[in-house]
Amino acid sequence: MTSIGGAASPGMVDWNLAVATATRLVRPGPEVSRDEARAVVAELRRHAKASEEHVRGFTRMAGDAADDTPVLVVDRPGWVRANVAGFKEILAPLLDKMQQRRGSGPGGVVLNAVGGKVTGVELGMLLSFLSSRVLGQYETFAPASRDLPGAANGGGRLLLVAPNIVHVERELDVAPHDFRLWVCLHEETHRTQFTAVPWLRDHLEGEIQSFLQETDVDPMTVLERIRQAAQSLAGGRPESEEGDAGDGGRSLVEIVQTPVQREILARLTAVMSLLEGHADYVMDGVGPAVVPSVAEIREKFQQRRARGASRLDQALRKLLGLDAKLRQYRDGERFVRTVVDEVGVAGFNRVWTSPNTLPTKAEIAKPADWIARVHRRPEP
Repeated sequence: MTSIGGAASPGMVDWNLAVATATRLVRPGPEVSRDEARAVVAELRRHAKASEEHVRGFTRMAGDAADDTPVLVVDRPGWVRANVAGFKEILAPLLDKMQQRRGSGPGGVVLNAVGGKVTGVELGMLLSFLSSRVLGQYETFAPASRDLPGAANGGGRLLLVAPNIVHVERELDVAPHDFRLWVCLHEETHRTQFTAVPWLRDHLEGEIQSFLQETDVDPMTVLERIRQAAQSLAGGRPESEEGDAGDGGRSLVEIVQTPVQREILARLTAVMSLLEGHADYVMDGVGPAVVPSVAEIREKFQQRRARGASRLDQALRKLLGLDAKLRQYRDGERFVRTVVDEVGVAGFNRVWTSPNTLPTKAEIAKPADWIARVHRRPEP
């Protein structure tokens, strides 16, 4: 992987303070004994390993580098540290550009010194919120470190957030063994996607680079959105503002869009819908053979997704763009299922041939158009 950028400027975000803040504010996980915790970690590692064979057999995809991609079972602070490292890498071009704009104005040096700490605290608050909600994550652009190793070839790493998995399996009252394997199947699908499709990582990196290079936004606008989200967590925003349909109701991604960015974002949305929907399709397709209670797990998990949480949680989901991610699971899974039903697994796998065979955002919504284009079939 070629780097997305060098170390992000410390002026815009105090990354160390973000980690310290998130670690201090992170909610404690479910109560487990030391022996129970060890057993959970060991089982998740076993399931992650077993999932490789299950996923590759079902998808008919094989990646040579999977064994080189580390599986890290982490707690909530560990997830925070991993994601701060990823954010710092990916956002470097945007933050450098924002700092140049800020530094050229009056009082730029003072604003950098103060603003970086303020933003670090507020980003830490957001990460503490998110750290209790993520079950697993394949980090595509993860810089390796001593504490957080990555693949030797510059690839990613697979994170499984043990306390969150235990929390949700208890909340749903499902069989722990089955639920843990079910989660691993989803995340292993993502690892298989990137190890079996060598061009996919570079393609996504190029799209992200293009998106960031097109950004032309007042840095205070972005920082204000972060501030709004953090104030929501702290109860600092009036209740009436939480459902605002104005700028306060727009996600952090939506506010930095130029016309060119909207085109790039449409392509990225289609790819992410494909990846997430494919993972959902695989976890449910493999499930009946290896997860006896998969039907119960899926039903309860879908109800949990649909139910959401408090108004505060819903407001934060909107601001952070998490609602869009939930739609990606649903729309992408429908696309994959429709295509497989029509042309089979081998026919669907033509999606991985090149960037030109990836579905567009419109084709995600209308799979018949993708089939007609890629398989050269006239639409009935």
